[in-house]
Amino acid sequence: MELRGKNIVVVGMARTGIATARFLLDRGARVTVSEAKPAAQLPAEALALAQQGVLLETGGHRMETLRGAGLIVVSPGVPLDIAPLRAADKSGIEIISEIELAYRFLQTPLIAVTGTNGKTTTTSLLGELFQHAGKKVFVGGNIGTPLIAYVSGTQDRDFVIAEISSFQLEGIKVFRPFISVLLNITEDHLDRYQSFAEYGDAKGRIFLNQTGEDFAVLNYDDPQVRALDPAIRAQKVFFSTRQPLPDGISYNGALHVRLRGEDEHITIAGALLAGIHNVENMMAAAAVGFVCGLSLQSMQQALVRFSGLKHRMELVDEISGITFYNDSKATNVGAVVKSLESLPAPIVLIAGGKDKGGSYAPLQSLLRQKVKLLVLLGEARERMRAELGGEVETVMTASLDEAVRTAFSRSEAGDMVLFSPACSSFDMFTSYEHRGACFKELVSALKQ
Repeated sequence: MELRGKNIVVVGMARTGIATARFLLDRGARVTVSEAKPAAQLPAEALALAQQGVLLETGGHRMETLRGAGLIVVSPGVPLDIAPLRAADKSGIEIISEIELAYRFLQTPLIAVTGTNGKTTTTSLLGELFQHAGKKVFVGGNIGTPLIAYVSGTQDRDFVIAEISSFQLEGIKVFRPFISVLLNITEDHLDRYQSFAEYGDAKGRIFLNQTGEDFAVLNYDDPQVRALDPAIRAQKVFFSTRQPLPDGISYNGALHVRLRGEDEHITIAGALLAGIHNVENMMAAAAVGFVCGLSLQSMQQALVRFSGLKHRMELVDEISGITFYNDSKATNVGAVVKSLESLPAPIVLIAGGKDKGGSYAPLQSLLRQKVKLLVLLGEARERMRAELGGEVETVMTASLDEAVRTAFSRSEAGDMVLFSPACSSFDMFTSYEHRGACFKELVSALKQ
């Protein structure tokens, strides 16, 4: 793909947009970055691009800017249906996502992981599996370092392992992973998508360009995932925690691997990752490792020792016999369901934040079974109380500080306090990491 001298507009100036602009600039393109935020709200590294020859357009996306582009590269946070992009598309201008641009320059086998929940854990776990087996890997994409930053370098890794979001998949054309992983599809981002079906279709695009030479790792237990089966041309590898599979990976206390004529077990007794949702993540990772020829012994060692991620069922502390978990990364209902399933009752659940448009009804039965008190905060708290307040005693709070202190005062020895919001963080915090860090600080303050 020839970029030199081409007029390219990058839409969005967050981490991915900045990395994309640098990549294009290094290859001789004439680069404009269009950002909705005013210049005063941009990081210093974004403003520094102007000194390197990038034209900065802030405070909105001008129609004339996009219509004058030879190519438009859209960052994940920017919907493709905004009016300037729709107008550019009607004018015949090619519009792609950052992962599509990166793929066109990628020289390393690509393993791509998506799903509503578990994709960050599985992507990170895969990195551990491959490194433990002596492989050199790049781990990034939607987490950590953008894919475009990898192709800007020497590309000296054996494998690229990338977390991929539905937003990124919206703008692909030839993007084709060697192995695609789809963990699950549950309601999320309905503040961006018009329907659950549209969201599911976006996730399914990860298989769009795969052929019979590629592989698709799929959760057999998820009906939304299994519904995609007929359209997938790649070789399918299923995993299931609920039933034995004649060909795939099943769970019977260990991971039972039946693939390519093999019939083996991977013991995960003593694994640091807890909960059935993490068993699913381990199965998906093991399926990828098996396809890539990693030894079962090496995978077993890495699976057992992997300790998980910050802000996802992260054990914070035990105070007066009360255990506190930081699950700030649980930004949708499906993630909270998995977290509640993994803990014993009684639970004091702290939830709420910026509403994402999905239903909270899937939490109802688990609230009745396991939760003694629901503590709500954030913009979504009134809607959550309307949908969930009838299932369990509910307390409304105005801040995370008040929520933590309320949960502590209403708990007793043996209780679990779970901070699992089911919402995004952007009403009160800059990110789920910021929100989780604040929660941990507030828990620590309880001991003072």
